[in-house]
Amino acid sequence: MDDTESVRRIWQALALPGVVDVHTHFMPKNVMDKVWRYFDDAGPLIGRPWPITYRSDEQDRLRTLRAFGVLAFTSLVYPHKPGMAAWLNQWAAGFAADTPDCLHTATFFPEPDAARYVTAALESGTRVFKAHIQVGGYDPTDPLLDDVWGLIEDAGTPVVIHCGSGPTPGTYTGPAPIRAVLTEHPRLRLVIAHMGGPEYSDFLDLCEDFEQLRLDTTMAFTGFMEEAMPFPADEYGRLRDMGRRILFGSDFPNIPYGYAHAMSVLTELPGVDDTWLRNVFHDNAVRLFGLPSGGSAGEGRAAP
Repeated sequence: MDDTESVRRIWQALALPGVVDVHTHFMPKNVMDKVWRYFDDAGPLIGRPWPITYRSDEQDRLRTLRAFGVLAFTSLVYPHKPGMAAWLNQWAAGFAADTPDCLHTATFFPEPDAARYVTAALESGTRVFKAHIQVGGYDPTDPLLDDVWGLIEDAGTPVVIHCGSGPTPGTYTGPAPIRAVLTEHPRLRLVIAHMGGPEYSDFLDLCEDFEQLRLDTTMAFTGFMEEAMPFPADEYGRLRDMGRRILFGSDFPNIPYGYAHAMSVLTELPGVDDTWLRNVFHDNAVRLFGLPSGGSAGEGRAAP
């Protein structure tokens, strides 16, 4: 059975119309090429060999996701230095305009004009932001982000944020800075990438303390990730109970295994049932982003 058929069988068995993937990457070609070279070189933030399974041109990658039955996805762009975010946002806006099943994505960096271009992104219809604390190397409590967090909080726009300390720790990764941000901005709709690994328990604690906080499954529970930072066996109960706060993410195309594996490992988690899986693969994202019932990015808006 090829990967496409395996993926489709998973969501069809759950009587879903398809999948919503909140953690996929589409970037300007020169940026994606640099990202892939970094993975190829097992750069210091990667720390281990990391082959790219879905390395192909942009249109082929879009065809692959659609063949899988992915109804809506993201173009998670992120800067690693000042002066990048605004032009990444311009590119992402154009990509979303040409790709109706992609949720219009934007990003930011702690810099003096961040509030200006975040305002512009929101006014242009951004549906989700991406923040990458590890790659950006910045403190999410930086005063230059105070207005940014406030704008995004007031808009109710979700932020997919890589803030856990995997695969290697950063200066500002971990739960403490995120708790500080949420204490100041408790209505922020943060989606913690990679389940917050390896600080899984700490981020589950945060979810219990902040009702708007969510987690995405990106790479978690896969064989590749379990080798390096396994999910704690004594937390499967809380994972099950948190079923309406967890969203499926894949990290497509930058994964060292097939897409079906990222989905099948979730179906094998202890104690989860079909309702939990339907929420994670589809329903939670539909609610969060205000998608139509079929799950397509379309013209929906985030739920209040």
